[in-house]
Amino acid sequence: MSTIDLGTPLRDVLGRIDEAVARREAVGWDHGGTARTVCDVVRADLAGSPLAHVAETRLLRLAHRVGLDPVSARVLAAALLPELHPLGLHLTGLLAGDGEPARPTTSTALEIAGAPATEPTALGRLSASAPLRATGLLTPPGDHPLPARRVVVPERVADHLRGDDTPARLVLDLLEEPVAVAVDGVGDVISALERDDPLVWVESGPGATGAALAAAACTALGLGCLVADLGHADVHLRPGDVAGTGDVVDALLLEALLAGQVLVLVGAEAAAASVPALLASPVPVVAVGARRWDARWATWLPTTVVAPVMTTPERTVLWRRHLDGATPGPTVTTLRLAPQDVARAAARARADAPGADPDDAALGRAVRMLGRGGTGRGSGATLDDLVLPEHARAEIERLVAWGRHRDDVAALGDIHGKGGKGTGVAALFSGSPGTGKTLAAHVVADSLGMELFQVDLSAIVDKYVGETEKNLEKIFAEAEQLNCVLFVDEADALFGKRSSVGDSRDRYANQEVAYLLQRMEVFDGITVLATNLRGNLDPAFARRLQFMVHFPDPDEATRVRLWQHHLAQLPTTDPDDPVDVGILAARLEVAGGDIRNVVLAATHDAVATGDEVGMRHLTVAAGRELAKLGRRSPGF
Repeated sequence: MSTIDLGTPLRDVLGRIDEAVARREAVGWDHGGTARTVCDVVRADLAGSPLAHVAETRLLRLAHRVGLDPVSARVLAAALLPELHPLGLHLTGLLAGDGEPARPTTSTALEIAGAPATEPTALGRLSASAPLRATGLLTPPGDHPLPARRVVVPERVADHLRGDDTPARLVLDLLEEPVAVAVDGVGDVISALERDDPLVWVESGPGATGAALAAAACTALGLGCLVADLGHADVHLRPGDVAGTGDVVDALLLEALLAGQVLVLVGAEAAAASVPALLASPVPVVAVGARRWDARWATWLPTTVVAPVMTTPERTVLWRRHLDGATPGPTVTTLRLAPQDVARAAARARADAPGADPDDAALGRAVRMLGRGGTGRGSGATLDDLVLPEHARAEIERLVAWGRHRDDVAALGDIHGKGGKGTGVAALFSGSPGTGKTLAAHVVADSLGMELFQVDLSAIVDKYVGETEKNLEKIFAEAEQLNCVLFVDEADALFGKRSSVGDSRDRYANQEVAYLLQRMEVFDGITVLATNLRGNLDPAFARRLQFMVHFPDPDEATRVRLWQHHLAQLPTTDPDDPVDVGILAARLEVAGGDIRNVVLAATHDAVATGDEVGMRHLTVAAGRELAKLGRRSPGF
């Protein structure tokens, strides 16, 4: 920030206009009287006015932030005149030689700022790289030679200088309230800001504390921060919009400059092309990205910090802060959420239940609203929907518990081992089609408040060498950006036993498996693999799985429970045609998914005829389902 005495730029410019008028009259200009009269009116109206005081104060503050010299500060004041008084445009038009109101030319602005354009260094103050233009405080539009161009104060800058702090519409929906949390790494960001580093890079994965860490550093230094999430930009930038990500970044830099704040840019990897602008800006920037700093973005290397994920006790404290001391249960506090997401979910839940403490169910709904698109849609599946043998159900419950507490385990130390291994959890679900593997994956995701990112591996395996690895990398890279459960279906398409190398295809297949093994080990999320062939798994893969859950074909007793479970979803059944689940379970040796299909088809058929579901509907639907499976109906 500049410490040069800039005087009173606005008052000085109004005082220098008389000199400019006298110079013109000396060469026969006949508009001097009009110009003096207009200037006197403008001067009298602005003298001591609240608007002029606000504009002068803010202009000086802004000039110091940017490091303007006194002449450049007065150029900005000259360009601002038409924005402060109705006659300002008439006055600058007269001085520029126009017969009608017009904005000042660069030459006129420089002249009444005390640096005529004929001076060797004068026009340099309005070059593209000069502070006035590089920071967006002035624009000289047009393709005329620079001395003849008009100087314009952009609307957002003029609004600010007149006292309006409303952010530009382009960025308004990207801004978030800062949520400061003191965690490891804050000290490194503080040191970088104290050194006036132009950029700090914070690597922050899903649920990590990147933006909150940056906010805590700013708070410790007594600095304000402007937090903006570029991840929301694609929602607000439509295909027909002229603006792009670069324009958004420029607008955010301007907002932070006007506010005198540090810009905390979340989702900063989307702004890789704008790194030169971030480095050149007088605004200190803390960029929060989901990936590591890429040395190709700039030759200058910033301070880099890895943001930690909060533990359950830390999240509990944060929930209490945003719920006025109320403590949610472990189903909420164990959800891996970033601090700003905790704040948003708490605010949403409180808004939905004014005057009452939101319960865990309300908080869970609010958390789901944080998903992409804000639909709040989960599958709604719970452990009660799983009709499984007790040992399989217990393993699913254990998997959910591991997922909830994996951050707490990671906080204990290097218990996962060295060598770059991740802190994720990997599970294998094996069993015949329809036995509940996909439903169980939904239960895991919903229980953890996460989205289910489902991938069919059979569609990823590619016959061309190297393409399978590329496809897998894209999937894992996307999953790492999301707070999700990665569900890999049809896993046996790739996870079969590695063969001896008999030909080149064997060798490349083994390379694909080896790549997947390595990628799973460093993945920090939750991976669920599904296969129909339990015995078709490579032992090396088995060693990297914390859970192996088998979904057996249901026996008769389990089928009874499955029929009861799915029929219980109906409000009523036909009392004159009662359903005998014992007969259905005994005669139909099918999986749970098939039973669901039968009940659904029977319901459609019953509704179409205005009936309630009865045994007749179920037996007909069962026969059709068996036909789909290539099997004959046993008869009822």
